Amino acid sequence: MSTNLKTKTKESLISVLPITIFVLLLHFSIAPLPVDILYQFLSGAILLIAGMTLFSLGVDLSMVPMGEHIGAKLVEKRNLIFLIVVSLGIGIMITIAEPNLQVLATQVPSIPSNILIGSVALGVGFFLMIAVLRIIFQVRYSYIAIFFYGIIFLLAFFASETYFGLAFDSGGIATGPITVPVIIALGIGVASVRGGKNVEEDSFGLVGVCAMGPVTAVMLLSIFSKSEPVSSAAQTSDPLSLADIIGQGLTTHASEILLALFPIFLLFVFFQIFFLKLPKQYMSKVLLGLFYTFLGLVFFLTGANIGFLPAGNFLGGYLISLPYRWILIPLGMGMGFFILLAEPSVHVLTKQIKELTSGSISTKVLLFSMSIGTGIAVGLALFRVLYQLSLYYFLIPGYAIALFLTFFAPRIFTSIAFDSGGVASGPMTATFLLPLALGAAAASGGDILKDAFGIVALATMMPLIVIQLLGILYKLKLGKMQESAIIDDDSSGDDIIEF
Repeated sequence: MSTNLKTKTKESLISVLPITIFVLLLHFSIAPLPVDILYQFLSGAILLIAGMTLFSLGVDLSMVPMGEHIGAKLVEKRNLIFLIVVSLGIGIMITIAEPNLQVLATQVPSIPSNILIGSVALGVGFFLMIAVLRIIFQVRYSYIAIFFYGIIFLLAFFASETYFGLAFDSGGIATGPITVPVIIALGIGVASVRGGKNVEEDSFGLVGVCAMGPVTAVMLLSIFSKSEPVSSAAQTSDPLSLADIIGQGLTTHASEILLALFPIFLLFVFFQIFFLKLPKQYMSKVLLGLFYTFLGLVFFLTGANIGFLPAGNFLGGYLISLPYRWILIPLGMGMGFFILLAEPSVHVLTKQIKELTSGSISTKVLLFSMSIGTGIAVGLALFRVLYQLSLYYFLIPGYAIALFLTFFAPRIFTSIAFDSGGVASGPMTATFLLPLALGAAAASGGDILKDAFGIVALATMMPLIVIQLLGILYKLKLGKMQESAIIDDDSSGDDIIEF
């Protein structure tokens, strides 16, 4: 346990320190943060490191095993109706529990929170059911992606532009730190029992399919709703001491995460009593893991909200107000590159990829590629803010390229790419990059909802392109190695392809 704790702490430091150093360099050079925001930011970074460490430990001990056992049992029952109902229920349950979705709902007060959250949750539940059925019936992932994104962009012609960005942002935010570990583990459990030659490919892609659900649901909500969504104005409050801010954040998030994890725990208890019947010692380990997950998420979300949210909002407004306002774009790309490393769900996904592929897909290269994708996404989003361009000009050709690449990239890379898009837009995107865009849009006098919303959507889209391009390079390199092995019989190949 001690060794594992040290490893997780080291990983957390490596993930959080780069973005922390980047912001501090900005502070000491061209964008000095106010003293109170600086102290909150540093306190938030410490909480982020502690939270990510505990969250990683907890996920390994509880969330992943629970999801894998439930997924395996769904297939073993060989009851299609049971599989559909449970998948739908799990998707709805874990989405309602996602804290980031609650935050998004408060940003759009013109739509009642229960309607927006309910629509998104139904979308995730329905598409989780589709994702599980895809594994069972061995449907190629690219067919699912092309079909449903075709429907989404068809709906976009009837939906208002203000809903367009909100819909795609909902897809990214709904796949957060609570939903992702459960969905990934569920897919691994279903695929391992289903078997077949495509087990690795089938184990991934569920997060990507689930991200389509909220987009579709909010598009439909737009068509049948008579009102336009309006973003809430920033609320001011009496200044508090740093200790009070941290205390309030910990208390608020503790109650939110407790309510979020409790239904998931009850679901596992139900399966344990009636189906799994695992040893008591194993259940004790799961309970300990849930406790670590609870503490980790409380620390992490508190750090993100009290430290990174105000810093992102300030930097966006300050940088766009400079005489050389164009500098917001390259600096934003740098922030996007480093913030990806601090997303907790990214490390859950890369760990599962490493384990299931026996290291044949380099984790470092995967993280680097995802970081590049997020950096480009932030650059495009801030370019939109500067010149107040429509999100249509970016998402429609972007997804067209991503779907076109599905015909050339190895299937497992397509599945991983769509999962990467889901995990790249997590709590750090919602609490740092989105406020960065909001601050910039507000300072430039643009339409906040149209211009700022969409940064999450672009952060979800770009990994689809970058990871599939990585897969094509992987395939080309593998082909050259095989050709070389045929020419030189004495050469010894290596099964692990590193870039």
